[in-house]
Amino acid sequence: MLGASRVRLQCVDGTIRMGRIPGSKKKRMWVHEGDIVIVTPWSFQDEKADVVWKYTRPQANWLENKGYLK
Repeated sequence: MLGASRVRLQCVDGTIRMGRIPGSKKKRMWVHEGDIVIVTPWSFQDEKADVVWKYTRPQANWLENKGYLK
């Protein structure tokens, strides 16, 4: 967490992006270090992204067991 609803993300493509949690999800989504999230990169700045979804721990374990995560 960087503060002000911003997070530093390490993406699957190897890029480290600054993520932003939109206002509609700010109170409902608590992101911690090590959480698996879905982001959408900005079209005009590739080094920034919006956090769209956060997987719960059971969902992340299922993805890992099925081989979807590296």
